[in-house]
Amino acid sequence: MKVFQHVSDIGDLRVALAEAQEVKRDRYQWQHLGKNKTALLIFFNNSLRTRLSTQKAAMNLGMNVIVLDVNQGAWKLETERGVIMDGDKSEHLLEAIPVMASYCDIIGVRSFARFESRADDYEEKILNQFIKYSGRPVFFMESATVHPLQAFADLITIEEHKQNPRPKVVMTWAPHPKALPQAVPNSFAEWMLAADVDFVITHPEGYELDPQFVKGAHVEYDQMKAFEGADFVYAKNWSCPGVTRPEDYGKVLHDYHSMMDWCVSKRQMAVTNDARFMHCLPVRRNMIVTDEVIEAPRSLVIPEAANREISAQVVIKRMLESL
Repeated sequence: MKVFQHVSDIGDLRVALAEAQEVKRDRYQWQHLGKNKTALLIFFNNSLRTRLSTQKAAMNLGMNVIVLDVNQGAWKLETERGVIMDGDKSEHLLEAIPVMASYCDIIGVRSFARFESRADDYEEKILNQFIKYSGRPVFFMESATVHPLQAFADLITIEEHKQNPRPKVVMTWAPHPKALPQAVPNSFAEWMLAADVDFVITHPEGYELDPQFVKGAHVEYDQMKAFEGADFVYAKNWSCPGVTRPEDYGKVLHDYHSMMDWCVSKRQMAVTNDARFMHCLPVRRNMIVTDEVIEAPRSLVIPEAANREISAQVVIKRMLESL
C-alpha cells in the first residue's frame, strides 16, 4: 500500500477486518517489519486520538516515530505556488516535503479543510503534494475531505458489536456552534456503503454530502423516521458541503439554537432497535448528544476510540510490507 485515503485502498474489507482482529490479539508480532524504520507524523492541526493511536500503532510495529507539529516550533510553511514569499511564511512546502521525507520511511499527514476554497479543499492540494513530492508511502490522518483511519476503526467497532448479519447503521447530523469539515461523515459514508450494512443518512436540507462519497446512500430528512429500527447511530456535525450552492461551502446554515431537536437524546434512541451510539470524539455534550445517551451502557465511543490504534496499525503494517 502506497497511499491510504479511500476505502478502495484497503482492498477486500473482509480480509482487512480479519487482519484487524489478528492485530488486536497480538499487537507486537510484526515488530520485525518496523525495525530501523521511521514513521513521520505531520500535524497541521490539533489532535488527541489520531496522534496517540497512530504513534502507538507505529511503536507496536517496532518503528521509530517522529511527530512534527507544524504550528509549534517549525517554520511557517507556504503551500501555494507562484507567491512572493514576503510575509510571515519562511519555507515552502515544495522544499520542506523532500527534506522531511529524507528522514523517514512512511509519512502520515493531518491537514483540515480551510474553508477558503471548496475547489482547493476537495482537490486535497496539501496531501497530494506529499504524495507527489515525498517519494514515500503516505497515509491520511484526516484531510480536508476524508478521515479513513477513523472510518476503518468505526467499521471494526460495528463488526465487533453487531448482533445481526446486516445491521442498520444511521449517520445523523447534529448541531454545533461552529463550522466543521465534512471529512468524518464523508469517510464514514464511503466505508459504510462499501460494507455489508443497511446505511441511512439523515440531516436537514442543505447539508447534502458530495456524491463522490455518498452516491447510492439512502438520505432521509426526517430524523425520527431514519432512526426507526436502527442498530447503530453515528452522530456527527458537518457544515454545508456546498454541493448545489458552492457559495455556501463551509457555512452553518441555521442558528444552532433552532436546531437543538437534532441533538441525539433518549427521544430518538427510543425508536431504534436498542441501538449502539457512536461518535468519533471529541464531542460537545448536550449539543451533539445528551449526557444520558453518551454515558449509557450502549454507548461505544470509548471502544471506538480504542480501535483507532488497530486501524492505524493495519494500515502502517501494510505500508511496511510494501517497502
